Amino acid sequence: MNDTSNMPELSSDSPRMSIPGLDRWLASAAGRSVLDWELGQVDRMLTDIFGYHALQIGLQQVDYLRANRIPLRQKGGDTVGSDFLCDFNALPIASNSTDLLVLPHVLEFSDEPHQILREVERILIPEGQVVIVGFNPLSLWGLKRRFDRSGEYPWNGSYLSMNRLKDWLKLLGFEIAQGSQGCCIPPLERLHWLRQWQTLDQPGDRWWNISGGVYVLHAIKRMHGMRLITPNWKKKPVRAKALRPITQKETHGH
Repeated sequence: MNDTSNMPELSSDSPRMSIPGLDRWLASAAGRSVLDWELGQVDRMLTDIFGYHALQIGLQQVDYLRANRIPLRQKGGDTVGSDFLCDFNALPIASNSTDLLVLPHVLEFSDEPHQILREVERILIPEGQVVIVGFNPLSLWGLKRRFDRSGEYPWNGSYLSMNRLKDWLKLLGFEIAQGSQGCCIPPLERLHWLRQWQTLDQPGDRWWNISGGVYVLHAIKRMHGMRLITPNWKKKPVRAKALRPITQKETHGH
């Protein structure tokens, strides 16, 4: 029996996503292990991000915004059960209106990841922040995806490397704030074997850190060329009044 006491809880009435087998995989030992690591990293990144409007797109069964204190937090998805339904390629959100956006495993299961990132850039305010969660193709998880033919989540995606994603974000004017990779364990389904590999996810060997099966990337939207206008506090020197020599004595009535 799987021990899920330390794993994030999923809502029992969560609707099924359009990706085959998603709910089943999230309930597995491997899926719970991945979610546990992801939420820990996202919680750490979102704790001190403030603003007025935070948005999570995709994977609405899990609350990735739980540690953030922005008052208005919403989830957008492509199935019933989200706060609002949306097409990820054309988000129904006003431009420059969102302070924080979280994309959990959206890009690798989209036919147009570039377009989704363009939408992210559009709706974020200047200095708005985005956190992206994805599977690393340069890992044991990526290796399993190459040979898996089941067509089920999460092996049916097109994984993006962190370096490629960084390049895309920089082209859109984002500055990379921080990133983290984890889940260096093999994609095993049995909890017993997962526990045997848990020590590899502890801080230590750098080689394991760059080969983690999952990554979390945090970036900030920068507005190049934008200059803050401030008052000109420089005091101009006051020109001293010149003394005019008296050439003649003024007389009154004489």
